Parts: sequence; C-alpha cells; structure tokens
Amino acid sequence: MDKVIIVSGGTFGLGRHITLTLAERGCRVLAFGLSKPQVSSVASGFDLLNQDVQQAGLSDRVEVVEADVSRPEDIDRLLSHALRRFGRVDGLVNNAAVGPLGTVLTTDAATLDRVLSVNVKGPFLMSRAMIPELVRNGGGSIVNIGSGAGYGKPNMAAYAASKGALLALSAAMAYDHFHDHIRVNTVIPGGGGIVSGMSLGRVGGDEKVLKARRAVGTVAGRSADGRDLAHAVSFLLSDEAATISGTVIDVGCFAHQGGPVPSID
Repeated sequence: MDKVIIVSGGTFGLGRHITLTLAERGCRVLAFGLSKPQVSSVASGFDLLNQDVQQAGLSDRVEVVEADVSRPEDIDRLLSHALRRFGRVDGLVNNAAVGPLGTVLTTDAATLDRVLSVNVKGPFLMSRAMIPELVRNGGGSIVNIGSGAGYGKPNMAAYAASKGALLALSAAMAYDHFHDHIRVNTVIPGGGGIVSGMSLGRVGGDEKVLKARRAVGTVAGRSADGRDLAHAVSFLLSDEAATISGTVIDVGCFAHQGGPVPSID
C-alpha cells in the first residue's frame, strides 16, 4: 500500500501504533503531535516513536513533525512540508484528541474550549486543508478516530460532546465528498483496557491502575490494543475499502449499542 498518509497525534499511544502499522504496510507516514503533555494526557515527546522507527528500519517511511492540530498556521505549514517531501497526500487519520473527565458542573469553560478546539476544530481544519489535495489526486480516504463516549458516557461531558460532534462531522463529510471519491469513516477503540496517552492521563500515568480497572475486553477474549485499532484504520485507508464510506467500525464492544457487555456468569 504505497500511499502517503498524515496522522495527527501520530507520535504516541494509539497514534504511534497507527503510524508504525501503516509504515510496516508500505505507506509513507507524516506523523505529528506536540512535545509537551496536554490536558488529561501523558502523551509527549517523540523519542519512543523515533526509537521504534529506527529499530524497525522504517526511517525512510516515517517522518515526525511537531505541530498543533488546532492552529491553522501549523496545518498550512504541515501540508506544505508534506507536498515538498512526498509530492502528494493520499489519506488522513484524525487521531489527535484530549479527553479530561468531568461533568458540566466540574468542567470550566477554558477546558471545554480546548477539548472542542482539538477534538472537533482539529479534524475540521485538517480535513479542510487536505480535501483539495485528495480531489486533485482523484480521491482518497479520511479516517477519524472516535470514541464510545460520542454516544454519551458519565463524567465525560466535554469529551463526549466533542466525539459526538466528530461522528456527525464524519457523516456530513462522507455525504459532501462522495462524488469527489473521498471516503470518510470513523473507527472507535472499545472494550476498555486499551492503553493510550489519554487513558493513562486519567489515572495519573499509572498503567497498573488502568489495567486494574474492570475491562470487558473484546470478543477475542482480551482487551483491544493499539495494533487492533491500527489494522482497522489501515484497511479503511487501503484500496480494499474503495466502496466504504460513512461507516463506523467499533474495534471492541459495540459501544454505540450500550456496551460494554456484562458477563453472564
């Protein structure tokens, strides 16, 4: 799959797995993120990704850039760099997100603004910048990383609102760019227990605490991991998914239907 893919938040956690999997499958990947931790997340720095890239012999397929998905000037710079470096863009993964816990009573306005800026405005700005390039190439694919919280979850008011908006934005773009041959789909990591910069941030960075929490896992009999999510993303970016747009793939436990699934024991 010799495609050029841009991955927002592609330097840590789930995004890191997406970046590495795409590169291993033959894509050239421009992964970007921020070097400093954001609200509710421990994701920071690029050392781990760069180390993985070097060890896997993927240096010619992965490039890492620092950029803020919520800043239009950063996105313009990123796109210009991608076109100079690779000559084209074939796909986009909107993965960057922040997800602090809180109700409407415990979430301040500044936090809400940041959540919406990264989780909704970010994918909007990235897609707005990339779609003209995809049109010039005769089409392409956009994959948005959603959340079961997008259907509503307790103590996640701002995050749930942002991920619900992303589901609607994805569907709207799928309609709007159907005749441009641009596919827009959403992938949701589910099942609980999946380790990401955001999930770690909610437990103070302690992976033991995260894993100690009850997680229903998946039909495979284990929790989903970043590779599981990356495999679904890779499929949707590939030509094998040429007719698929406007859909949601839940990699876990169909959170949109009320999961997780309780044990019947």
